[in-house]
Amino acid sequence: MNPTPLLDQIQSPDDLKSLSLNDLESLSMELRQFLIGSVLDSGGHFASGLGVVELTVALHHVFNTPHDKIIWDVGHQAYPHKILTGRKDQIHTIRKKGGLGPFPSLNESDYDAFGVGHSSTSISAALGMAIGAKHHHDESQQLIAVIGDGALTAGQAFEALNHAGDLKANLLVILNDNNMSISPNVGALSTMLTRTLSKPAIQSIRESGAKFLENLPFPQALDLAKRAETRVKSAVAEQSIIFEEFGFQYFGPIDGHDLPTLITTLKNLKQKSGPRFLHITTKKGKGYAKAEAEPVKFHAVSAAKRESSPADKISATQSESHLEKKLEKQKPSLTYTQVFSQWLCDMAEIEPDLMAITPAMCEGSGLVAFSQRFPHRFFDTAIAEQHAVTLGAGMALGGVKPVVAIYSTFLQRAYDQLIHDVAIQNLNVTFAIDRAGIVGPDGATHAGTFDIAYLRTIPNMVIMAPSSEEECYKMLTTAYHYPGPAAVRYPRGKGIGTQISDEPIEKIEIGKSQLLQEGESLLVINIGPLIENAATIANHFGGSLLDLRFVKPLDREMLLKLARSHQAIITIEDGAIMGGAGSAINELLASEGIFMPIKHFGIKDYYPEHGEREEILADYGLTPKKMIEETEAFLSLLKLAQ
Repeated sequence: MNPTPLLDQIQSPDDLKSLSLNDLESLSMELRQFLIGSVLDSGGHFASGLGVVELTVALHHVFNTPHDKIIWDVGHQAYPHKILTGRKDQIHTIRKKGGLGPFPSLNESDYDAFGVGHSSTSISAALGMAIGAKHHHDESQQLIAVIGDGALTAGQAFEALNHAGDLKANLLVILNDNNMSISPNVGALSTMLTRTLSKPAIQSIRESGAKFLENLPFPQALDLAKRAETRVKSAVAEQSIIFEEFGFQYFGPIDGHDLPTLITTLKNLKQKSGPRFLHITTKKGKGYAKAEAEPVKFHAVSAAKRESSPADKISATQSESHLEKKLEKQKPSLTYTQVFSQWLCDMAEIEPDLMAITPAMCEGSGLVAFSQRFPHRFFDTAIAEQHAVTLGAGMALGGVKPVVAIYSTFLQRAYDQLIHDVAIQNLNVTFAIDRAGIVGPDGATHAGTFDIAYLRTIPNMVIMAPSSEEECYKMLTTAYHYPGPAAVRYPRGKGIGTQISDEPIEKIEIGKSQLLQEGESLLVINIGPLIENAATIANHFGGSLLDLRFVKPLDREMLLKLARSHQAIITIEDGAIMGGAGSAINELLASEGIFMPIKHFGIKDYYPEHGEREEILADYGLTPKKMIEETEAFLSLLKLAQ
């Protein structure tokens, strides 16, 4: 890695205050090179941070953080911020267990003003802080929300803009636009106009002029002056009109990589009050040619591969088990996202009414192939989960069959629409829920551990959890043909290696589980992708193994039959224990007067940390070794009780 003499001296943003413009530009170059080297080596979000290097340097140079608050929307772009706020020597630990978190977090640094991970929350948060500052008569505090053009597509962002403008709140919103191209002439004129209009002297003249015009005997004078200014500005940037209508003073667009202009503009805006909107344009992946050319591909990168020895693994059986024979393993295995992608294209070939919807997750949800092959049946709603779900409801009533591909963590944002628009009307909408369970490096904000708990309380909803690639394919087919709302939730990463048949895939009977192994005394019930671990437990104790398949409706007949023929039950799932599938089984047995010892393995009542999926599973005791130990202790207690 290249030497970074200036960057090495930066322990906090205070160290930026006295640097000359030349030094700040050199610092930006060093910061970008350090970021490229460290993230390519250790992995993490890549392209977004490279695009905001100059902005980050300018913000921390101009504003008095942490008294002034910078709220980074989503947080993918916050790596330069972390580096400049005393975390440079830890940046190689980002997204690793025990290391820096993937996003800004209140628990990590005083410079992280608001915890983020999901999009479009920054303006709301900044507005709330601005209201607090006003209440406490802190007129010196600056609140800055930095939001990307993608995040600005969400309704919450516009709700916050509307409210902030109405309140005339003292905050600055910076739009980091890395998608819009502006012609050189327009860009130059716009930069000049922003520099001019943002100057305190010009602002003072504007305000004095407004007061003068208000006192004239012609009430139309002030309105005419405002319209004239708006027309001049809109001739340069038509996009300014909407933000001016929200009550913001609009400045830009300016080049977000032009550090002198950024610093000058921010210094001028710092001396202004009220709602201010600065529009900057940046290049995602700036400084790394491959990332500039393919910003989506380089949104995040994996760590450089190193040899590692798997920890805490034990053999499922000493000999080939009945389960292994049944699964017909084929290596290498597909990811569940790839299974969904294949299923969607296969089904679209024979189902002309199939439509696919995603809220800005085309690549992540495996929809690229579908979007290319069936472009007129593909709908990307941008970051608008609520709209995506209700759009699906409308499509279902319009005579087509929608499939909503969405991450578990983002479906939380559309809970009202799930109930109000889809489930109450019992509409045939298929939900392909990716990233269910433990997601790994993205941590608590992206954990998909709550979907079973929040979905199973909704009447009319069918919920399936596949244990393998083949099961996932079958369940998607089942959900698609079900006459009401149905969800298939599956994890990030690869399956266990089962082969997807070339033969037409049959549907699974709704609510039917699969008994994979018959044993005695102990009944092990698997829910979802931890089937191999469940098989290990069942084999170790000579117990029965049931793959639940359906969380809702439960296989009532099978569960009651097996409960009456066994002495204890173990449930294994990769979601929250509270309200999860194991809890549903408890409720069923209790309602039938069956009271027996049940132990639940799953996600306990706290948020998963960031780290590799295997590490997080180990933390929750979801490795075969740990589950065997805990099951032995559980069974020994039962013997003592007798």
